[in-house]
Amino acid sequence: MTQLFRSLIFVPGNNPRFLEKAKNLRADIVCFDLEDSVPDNEKANARKLIKNALKERKSFQSSIFVRTNSPLSGKIPADLKEIVQKGIDGIVIPKVNNTRELKKIEKSLYSLEKSRKLKPIQLIPSIESAEGVVNTYTIASTSKRVSAVVFGVFDLLNDIGVEYTKNSEGEKYSRSKIPVDAHAAGVVAIDAIWQDLKDTKGLEKDCKLGKSLGYGGKSIIHPDQIPIAHKLFYPSKTEISWAQKVCTEYEKSTKKGKGATTVDGKMIDEVHYKQAKALLELTN
Repeated sequence: MTQLFRSLIFVPGNNPRFLEKAKNLRADIVCFDLEDSVPDNEKANARKLIKNALKERKSFQSSIFVRTNSPLSGKIPADLKEIVQKGIDGIVIPKVNNTRELKKIEKSLYSLEKSRKLKPIQLIPSIESAEGVVNTYTIASTSKRVSAVVFGVFDLLNDIGVEYTKNSEGEKYSRSKIPVDAHAAGVVAIDAIWQDLKDTKGLEKDCKLGKSLGYGGKSIIHPDQIPIAHKLFYPSKTEISWAQKVCTEYEKSTKKGKGATTVDGKMIDEVHYKQAKALLELTN
């Protein structure tokens, strides 16, 4: 693996102050948002702000992803045109229903990467509909770019006509199925957000339940939720082994005057090294 997924925090892409504050966030993934948190009349402004933020990639502590608009919105081409550049580690695609949608996006992404001489960018499809839940395995196994899937509970419940509660019966089947399909496809599943910012006990309980279902991390909407997610989604033996290898190989590489190197056939650089060190510090 080359990425930790314990926490994925969404940051509104149209808010310059939040984008600046994101430089100090210690989530595993900081995800600049172009979708739900950005009104339609702010989309163009958000793209420009995110494009400028990506130019300051070295100032951020976390991996940087961007959540585009949904495939059905028709806005993804405009999103990709602005955000596909140096500094981006991955893209979250919301409301993915089937592999056709994902393949179309990947084709556009490949073309932009080729013309801009960029390395392959990770994809994280978000499962937020009945059709998406049914197709989770095929979506997760569509491409080697797919490193994880996210569960989007609110849109799913809306799609199946069920009202959201903290213990909604309507989410149980989908929430259980998604990590099984993700693991079968060889990728990580990231659990849905916990909406009540004041209910930390509820968040802790929800993280424990998510982990027991096979999720590797949690979607986050406030920085105060990050430490709780990191505590409860404690590194696995596989993650610890990966971190040890990364630290060993990267330190060998830098002593030889080199930067990026490989671990288990995958490229690692300074970002992965920082993640690995932080993970190992948690286990000491």
